[in-house]
Amino acid sequence: MTTGGLPSGVRKAELVAALSLATDLGLGLPEEHVLRQTVIARRLARLAGLSAAQQDAVFYTSLLAWVGCVADSHEMAHWFGDDRRLRAESYAVDKAGLPMLRFLVEQVGRDAGPARRLTAIGRFLVAGGVGEAMGSMITHCRTTADIAERLGLPDDIGRALGQAFERWDGRGVPGRLRAAAIDPVIRVVHVADDTEQHHRAGGVGAATAMLRSRRGTEFDPDLVDLVCAHADEVFDGLDAVPAWQSVLDDGSPAESPALTEDELTDALRVFGDYADLKAPCFLGHSAAVAALAADAAGRMGLPDADVTLVERAALVHDLGVHGVSSGVWDKPGPLSAGEWERVRMHPYLTERTLARVPQLAELGTLAALHHERLDGSGYPRGLRADAMPITARVLAAAVRYRTAVEPRPHRPAAEPAAAQTLLRADAAAGRLDGEAVNAVLAAAGHRVRRRPALPAGLSPREAQVLGLVARGLSNRAIAAELSLAPRTVGSHVEHVYTKIGVSTRGAAAMFAMRHGLVGDPVQG
Repeated sequence: MTTGGLPSGVRKAELVAALSLATDLGLGLPEEHVLRQTVIARRLARLAGLSAAQQDAVFYTSLLAWVGCVADSHEMAHWFGDDRRLRAESYAVDKAGLPMLRFLVEQVGRDAGPARRLTAIGRFLVAGGVGEAMGSMITHCRTTADIAERLGLPDDIGRALGQAFERWDGRGVPGRLRAAAIDPVIRVVHVADDTEQHHRAGGVGAATAMLRSRRGTEFDPDLVDLVCAHADEVFDGLDAVPAWQSVLDDGSPAESPALTEDELTDALRVFGDYADLKAPCFLGHSAAVAALAADAAGRMGLPDADVTLVERAALVHDLGVHGVSSGVWDKPGPLSAGEWERVRMHPYLTERTLARVPQLAELGTLAALHHERLDGSGYPRGLRADAMPITARVLAAAVRYRTAVEPRPHRPAAEPAAAQTLLRADAAAGRLDGEAVNAVLAAAGHRVRRRPALPAGLSPREAQVLGLVARGLSNRAIAAELSLAPRTVGSHVEHVYTKIGVSTRGAAAMFAMRHGLVGDPVQG
């Protein structure tokens, strides 16, 4: 439910740049690695005399080159435990031959005891782990090219992305190309990627030393020579100016029109599918949550703009899962305290990923609330009812339902009836909004009560008390209005404030108005 062909105000360049921040999470590298890589790549492309069209291709190819890295996260976690650590530490290695094999073997079973690690290494070497690791790179390339196509980028960018793991010496994956047969666009990106990481860690000297050590093997020797000869120009101000600003001011293609509203929603659907690649159990989750949440929001009579906002926030709500190792998401048993703490942070990581683009920041703020609860028991911030707008309540209920009916490594999928019981219990306990729960259940095909459940688990009497409190009546006046003892009214008020998570009459009044619970004034 968008406004169709109207401009959204979001440029494709900004959207792809935002996606690169999620890629940083998956790579296990500091934020803006891919953006800084792109600044280097654009400067190197100019030095190398690439055409204007090729320089534009470098921009998008650099931002998307490693976006498919998450496609193999499950397999990498199977062999190496922490897929993010593996990727981050791989930058220290010339990724071919014995150095690469030695690196992979050192990573196998790294967190296990000596006996289990030896067994894991044996299985890795004998049972095809090396081939699986190399094959995953091909999967990566195919995934990245698919994302580029769905974002409407030109075919030449897809072709360059398909060569992401080829090498100058022909020892890459799939190993069909070598030297000048490799697209010059991806050759530039190859150099910029490793150069950024070594420059960040050790400055210009470390970056140029690494390049010289891999000249003519991993990297195009002419490009290496250009970087080393023009290091001042390549690295100028890289640490002084935020990479986001550098990329968009100096590096983005001149022609990057704003997406239409429908194009933006379609692009965010790609973001959701990208998030779900993190673990097999997540596949289809984001799209299913979006469909359920949008349907529920419509049933509640929310304005079209809010329905669209809920749908889009649902599509991107799990981008932050890339900041957690797949070994955690795939774990069949209880999480450790450290693992659980990282899991609790993934909604915040979603918010930070989208915060740079003003039109996406609102989505990120809403998406980050999908595990918050009205009683303050949610995460990551433990917010209470007064900090959760109705759009967030719908999203939280939709995520809760879809997560329940999907299998996870530590439990089977719940039957729809069991999921309904879970949501009803959460509403009764004041964790989820009752009206949102009813709408989500109806959207999921359940029969619901004719009378919608009251928000925050309020009873009908508590809703009456809240409406009168909101109008400023004293406990004694409310007692007279409802024919109750003043002490009983006091108890009701205490329970109401606890359930809706407020401590002042003004905040209670805002909650009451938001949910249509303002009582009629007492006639004097």
